[in-house]
Amino acid sequence: MQTDILSLFGYLASIIIAISMTMSSIVKFRWINMAGAFSFAVYGLLIHAIPVTFLNGFIVLVDIYYLTKIYSAKEVFQILEVRHDNKYLLEFMRFHEKEIHKFFPEFEFKPEMNTVSFFVLRNMNVAGVFLAHREENNVLHVGLDYVVPAYRDFKNGKFIYSRLRDWFLVNGFRKVVAPSDNKKYGLYLKKLGFEETAGGTFTKDLTE
Repeated sequence: MQTDILSLFGYLASIIIAISMTMSSIVKFRWINMAGAFSFAVYGLLIHAIPVTFLNGFIVLVDIYYLTKIYSAKEVFQILEVRHDNKYLLEFMRFHEKEIHKFFPEFEFKPEMNTVSFFVLRNMNVAGVFLAHREENNVLHVGLDYVVPAYRDFKNGKFIYSRLRDWFLVNGFRKVVAPSDNKKYGLYLKKLGFEETAGGTFTKDLTE
């Protein structure tokens, strides 16, 4: 019976590590991989396999090291405003089309509507794209707030809606409206301070 439990524990550790390998986000990979390696290290102790314990213990330390570097790194965020017909923007949208529709199934790229269009740069790497238009004078209607897989850690959203708040206000926006029929995107918006209203729409008052 005890042997069966240990075997199950070993399988569980293997599954956790396997899941970590499917993560496109390096942060998620490190956290899940660390959990799997830690489980394997414990498993090695339980079955008296010291090499297994040492190897996976080392992996845990490596994951901790890189996670510390990630969370302590001072990233430089910038926006790069582009015209609605910018060639790179059009190619970016074409390249990420399938992935975009996973989170924004109803999204339809209409360049003429994007009166606010910019890329979010992290250390000069393109981390995402933000497309929106003015609605009712002081309302910013978000059409797309897409983040590439490697940067999905909420930092993009915090930069846009917190650090760019003054930029939005200077440009005459007082409220942001973001419609969503995707559960994950809805949770993302709530974490950024949006309130859900009727019809699956999320709003954020920039003056508060």
